[in-house]
Amino acid sequence: MADLPAPPALTRLALTSWHPVCAGVAGDHSSCSCGSNPTIKSMEENMSRKLLSVSVSVMGALVTGPALAVSFSDIAAGNAAGIEYRRGASTNDVLWDSVRQDVFKLEGLPGSPGNTRGAPGVALLDYDRDGDLDIYVTNGPGVANSLYSSQLQESGELSYIDTGLDAGVAASDQDSTGVCFGDIDNDGDPDLLVLGRNEPNRLFENQGNGTFTDISDTSRIGVGVHNPSSCAMGDIDNDGLLDIYIGNSYSDWSHRLPVMLFGFEFMIEANQLYVNTGNNVFSDVSASSGILTQKEITWAVSMVDYDQDGDLDIISADDQGGKPPAFVGGADVGFIRIYNNDGSGHFTDVTDSSGTRQYGAWMGLAFGDLNQDGQMDMFASNFGDYAGLFTGLSTGLPYQVGDWTSSWFFGGGDGVFSRAPAGAVVATPFGWGAAISDYDNDGDADIVYHGGADFAVFQDATNPGAVLQNDGTGNFSRDTPALAGSTDHVRRNVKGVAMGDLNNDGFPDIVSVSGQDWPAYAPVAPMLPFPLGGPFDATAMLWPTFFPLDPQDPSAGFVWSGIDPLDGTLAVEINSAENSNHWVRVTMLGTSGITSHGGVNRDGIGAVIRFTPEGGQTAMTPVQGGSSYASQNSLAKTFGMGMAKSGTVDILWPGGVRNRLHHVHPSEAILFPEIPCSYDTDSQSIHAYSRCVWKSLSEVKREHLINRRQRLRFYFSAMWAYVENH
Repeated sequence: MADLPAPPALTRLALTSWHPVCAGVAGDHSSCSCGSNPTIKSMEENMSRKLLSVSVSVMGALVTGPALAVSFSDIAAGNAAGIEYRRGASTNDVLWDSVRQDVFKLEGLPGSPGNTRGAPGVALLDYDRDGDLDIYVTNGPGVANSLYSSQLQESGELSYIDTGLDAGVAASDQDSTGVCFGDIDNDGDPDLLVLGRNEPNRLFENQGNGTFTDISDTSRIGVGVHNPSSCAMGDIDNDGLLDIYIGNSYSDWSHRLPVMLFGFEFMIEANQLYVNTGNNVFSDVSASSGILTQKEITWAVSMVDYDQDGDLDIISADDQGGKPPAFVGGADVGFIRIYNNDGSGHFTDVTDSSGTRQYGAWMGLAFGDLNQDGQMDMFASNFGDYAGLFTGLSTGLPYQVGDWTSSWFFGGGDGVFSRAPAGAVVATPFGWGAAISDYDNDGDADIVYHGGADFAVFQDATNPGAVLQNDGTGNFSRDTPALAGSTDHVRRNVKGVAMGDLNNDGFPDIVSVSGQDWPAYAPVAPMLPFPLGGPFDATAMLWPTFFPLDPQDPSAGFVWSGIDPLDGTLAVEINSAENSNHWVRVTMLGTSGITSHGGVNRDGIGAVIRFTPEGGQTAMTPVQGGSSYASQNSLAKTFGMGMAKSGTVDILWPGGVRNRLHHVHPSEAILFPEIPCSYDTDSQSIHAYSRCVWKSLSEVKREHLINRRQRLRFYFSAMWAYVENH
């Protein structure tokens, strides 16, 4: 384009500037050895010398993060920080009134209402684009959903104002469940999808002025009535527009028949896939896309490029529920189902060949590289060993530790996942929402998950907040002190969980929402009469909402304890950031509609980010438009560096283009624009590649999304990446 400047000439100065040490940092480069040779005869010789120089400079670098503790504290406890969230009851809650008046028999469990206090989710997004994370959390009918606007930028302190009503996203008449967000129209601000139980879903378009408009009807997303749990946004056909996947469950939750019994499969609702056709209009392609191979109760969904081939695949967490699995005479129906994308938005169910055809009450999903082998791994929350053994004792079924374990699965280069043993964790508690994040910034991915279950006569309270610390190889142990000084999660029946850096200190924080809480005065009791030998034994509790008429004979029935649970709460747990580990934060910027050849949605959802600290191992995380359970993490991704002084960011964009940024420094917050020119290309000469990179970056700069110095930095780093790969 005529108004764009030409790229730097391929001169000695330009070539030496490709060195990441010289180009990575603004300022005086007189000490850079890469600019001191006046007799460069060829580009190849020059680059070879520099590559050797860089290799020598990093040898012996000590980057391993020290095992220094961090802890979390809940700033929302006691209605502090401006957060006064209370989860309103679902309409199903009134169905419990009659149950409380009579003797309740266990045979009545399948007919009892589920999720009577709702199934809330939470999302962390910067809806007003002021540089700090806001919190959206769903609520029950007659109570407004909350959009907590962070006041960090305005006041310098982490506090919130609930702007849900003023912003137009209260959805007060909806029994809201899951939530996800993304920039569906590529106008630079996040739009919001809010799911509703037994009623239409709501799609809110961000107006860019702090308010939203309900476009549910015109977008065709609000058509039909289902009982959804979770949603995810992602571009399944790589046209630069975000599509939407919705996980549905069953009928209206006024009973648990398809959860507990075979023969009620007709009540289960199929999942839905909507393709964005432009102008904020969506088309339901569920039937033609290949995702309807099996209809089961789905609690969590994700779009993630698990095989790293440049297109988004779909993964759903399906529920076995109380139906006995095959090994005890039933049938296996609850799997982690994987749909592989062929690149065009058509999917093949590869569950049977992917290693995830293993029964479970799967309820939450999280992704990252847990063992640092370069493959995408997965964590899935489950029924848990304590509830599993309790069920076995109650029914006579021979369940053992490991049968219902929340598990991490290691990905293989062949697209097959292998389920890892629990190791030092031994036995896992019940789980809903989950996240993979390096919460201590030591350079490896840790696991955080919460959950509690409604079993009618009691509430599962086995999960005190599971913070599982990685030793760097994919072996985990419980970090008990991490939450020891925070909210008592044993008394919170948590559903949604999301993570992100709320106070911009470089350490991930945890936000969780519960459907109901147990009063401080009310008793709790051990779930099992014997220990399992794991670190969760001491906190594996239950809430006795009903008491047995005869403790020796459960068939005699149960009577209400007289204790009502409290409304659910929002916990905002801030990382103490007490260790000295370094970090970088990366936010993606897709350039569809900005550059001539940009093809990625504005949020960069679907990208896979790698970060390699100098001399250390590579960490990896995907950018997802929805995961966990009914929730979504921040799109800005924080990487721990340990003690490293620099590192390299590598991006796999949707569509397969790869970009790289060298010499990233501690505490940097990087906005990484899509450069639609792949450093590993075999079809472009270095000159053609140079022109492509410079033109694209200049177009991004013209929109004032990067400045001149950033353009030069990304340009020189892109050229160095090309040389490294040719």
